[in-house]
Amino acid sequence: MSHFYHLLPGFDPDGDESAPADTPLNWRAMEDRMGMTLTTGSVTLTKDDSNLIGISIGGGAPLCPCLYVVQVFDNTAAGKDGTLQSGDELIGVNGTSVKGRTKVEVARIIQAVKGDVTVSYNKLHADPKQGKSLDIILKKVKHRLVENMSASTADALGLSRAILCNDSLVKRLEELERTEKMYHGVVEHLKKVLRAFFDLCRIHKAFGDTFSVIGAREPQPRASEVFTSFGDAHRIMEKNGVKLLRTLKPILSDLGTYLHKAIPDTRLTIQKYLDTKFEYLSFCLKVKEMDDEEYSYAALQEPMYRVETGNYEYRLVLRCRQDARARFARLRSDVLVKLELLDQKHVQDIVYQLQRLISGFASYHSECYDLMKEHQYFPIEVDLSRSAFQYGTPSTFQQDGLDEEGLDEDDDHLLEVAEEVTEANKPTPVEPEQDLLGSF
Repeated sequence: MSHFYHLLPGFDPDGDESAPADTPLNWRAMEDRMGMTLTTGSVTLTKDDSNLIGISIGGGAPLCPCLYVVQVFDNTAAGKDGTLQSGDELIGVNGTSVKGRTKVEVARIIQAVKGDVTVSYNKLHADPKQGKSLDIILKKVKHRLVENMSASTADALGLSRAILCNDSLVKRLEELERTEKMYHGVVEHLKKVLRAFFDLCRIHKAFGDTFSVIGAREPQPRASEVFTSFGDAHRIMEKNGVKLLRTLKPILSDLGTYLHKAIPDTRLTIQKYLDTKFEYLSFCLKVKEMDDEEYSYAALQEPMYRVETGNYEYRLVLRCRQDARARFARLRSDVLVKLELLDQKHVQDIVYQLQRLISGFASYHSECYDLMKEHQYFPIEVDLSRSAFQYGTPSTFQQDGLDEEGLDEDDDHLLEVAEEVTEANKPTPVEPEQDLLGSF
């Protein structure tokens, strides 16, 4: 014979006279609602092809005075309706009271109903913050620690990583981090390339200015024309280079938008998803621990306070688990959508930007090539005896009708430039030990 021990004197708090007269005392124990409230209602659900309405039931005789919803399954009548939630108390099916019955009996009553099922319930109004206890926080910390452990370390500590390691989104996050590093490298390299190209444009301008001055000072018409044309060509190349820079500069902005906005926003969404996942796993673990505790007390035939008083603590955790699961599913869907869009943008954007960069440089190269090919600059015939490159003595300038006072500042500057060019063109002795590639 089974013996049951009761912690509290029994009475029916709801004044339900429909309970059987032989209802055991523990079924009518005083409820401890822990500050939560109940409201009564009813909902009509249509069974599916499997003769189910989509809920699982817990509690009931012989240990708990309440029958309650443990879980509402997705894509079922109850799940689509959304009225019934985990933790709600079941009080009747099609007008028949289920007080004092076992969960197996209630399941059979629902299965026996033909057509629609009308379920009467007491809606549990619980504050989700009340369920986020210190135990849940510590479980979240544990999951975070396990997430960063290797499989061997977790196994050595007796911790399971299966449900975490099989999460494909964590691997997608690692891929996203590698993509971010690649984009960062591309942006930095492109900055260096454009900066070097800008320096090249400045050199073109300096070449153009220098050869224009030489052409203006060259006494021979043919050589003067060639030097002037050669200088103008370099000035045009400088202008084309500046135009190319203005065309390519937006590439940095576009890549920066992907690098500094799209990727961080997706990473933030993934972090929120992971936090919700850890919370959901914590509530799942809490439910399992409470189930195991309840089974152990039942096996020992020992009374358990929270079960004998309506199991409201357990029902609160069930409600929190359901809410966490809903947030988890919603955030997972958002993350999948964002990652899919980010992958598409990554493939399309990087291809477009590289094509834009290569086509820009190719167009610039073609323009410069056509510009230099248009004129035959070389060979240039220059009479060095009468050229501006020849440093004349005072007597020479006097023979040409000029004296030292006739030289203006530009002539002095040109002579200095010519001297610097001459000195720069002298071969530099190279030490035998010098490594040319290393010096580059």
